[in-house]
Amino acid sequence: MARTSSTSHGETAVLGKGTNLRGRIAGEGDLRVEGTISGDVALKGHLTVDGGAEITADVQARSVVVEGAIEGDISATEAVAIRAGARVSGAIRGASISIEEGATVNGRIDADFELPAELGGKGAR
Repeated sequence: MARTSSTSHGETAVLGKGTNLRGRIAGEGDLRVEGTISGDVALKGHLTVDGGAEITADVQARSVVVEGAIEGDISATEAVAIRAGARVSGAIRGASISIEEGATVNGRIDADFELPAELGGKGAR
């Protein structure tokens, strides 16, 4: 069942436990997934995939937090956080990417960053 909840970001739509959705999801706001999605997800807001939730799709959002599982590529304009116990299979792209110990990631990680000077980054001699 879908419902909404309030967070610091404002209203968040929730795809509840036991709910299976097949098809493309697109929207302006935030989404928290407790159930399963098979189909692409394109949000201008934040996406949270709760523990036990599963998404089999490519995901695009402002930011993504994974505590459950995603099988597909993840693209975020801001941060991607893969929590301990989460499973991701696919390419990950974001302005910042964090992967906690205990998470499983199988795929490519694509992030822009600068190396410290001692590793040949800007300011290296």
